Amino acid sequence: MGHLDHAAYGWLTPVLSYVMACIGSALGLRCTVCALAATTRSSRRNWLLTAASAIGTGIWTMHFVAMLGFNVTGTEIHYNVPLTMLSLLGAMLVVGAGVFAVGYGRARGRALVLGGLTTGLGVASMHYLGMAALRLHGSVSYDPLMVGLSVAIAVVAATAALWAALNIKSPVAVAVASLVMGAAVSSMHYTGMLAVAVRVVPSEQALSGATAMQFIFPLAVGLGSYLFITSAFVALSPTADERAASASAARHLGGGQAPASAAPAR
Repeated sequence: MGHLDHAAYGWLTPVLSYVMACIGSALGLRCTVCALAATTRSSRRNWLLTAASAIGTGIWTMHFVAMLGFNVTGTEIHYNVPLTMLSLLGAMLVVGAGVFAVGYGRARGRALVLGGLTTGLGVASMHYLGMAALRLHGSVSYDPLMVGLSVAIAVVAATAALWAALNIKSPVAVAVASLVMGAAVSSMHYTGMLAVAVRVVPSEQALSGATAMQFIFPLAVGLGSYLFITSAFVALSPTADERAASASAARHLGGGQAPASAAPAR
């Protein structure tokens, strides 16, 4: 068995991956809250699409930033590019299905259960599809018990996050919920990694795919930048309460000007 190191760069990759999970969670929760407060179907759809892309991108970036610190003694590690990209697309699609179930569900309890289960399975499938993209000299096996535990953590975390989106409106509460969800997603990842065992078979044959620094690192940087930019855009977008207050102020201002315009007629 090869020795597995899950933090080859020390605390750098675990901390950075947690930060990315929190940012994706916070952005997704904020967008879901905005979607539920939207007054038009198109606005709700756009907010939910942004929420799905944010959560999917956040958990994918979290996973692969953490994988930058993954090392196996006795073998290089490469990644199959198509499978890695498929894990990103799959995460956004399945998470999107869960988010839309909550966003458009009429029975909130049933929508929450369906959305949490779908989103949680999306998080887990992204993780294990990403692991399937590993290319190394040897074979990878999994402890079924730890795999099941990691999937359960993903489902519980997703359900709790969607419950927060349905019931929490305060920005401070959303921030706290995103920290909890980020911790849950990170816990799911490292629980899944504890399920991994690698049997190294030394070989001189070149591995297929790309190294983490050739492919994963630049892609993670690009997606991380997307999350930061989108977060800034969403943070600057007015809330439903702010729009209502602005409309009310405009009506009051218009009402105050009417008598002045009528004064010359007298």
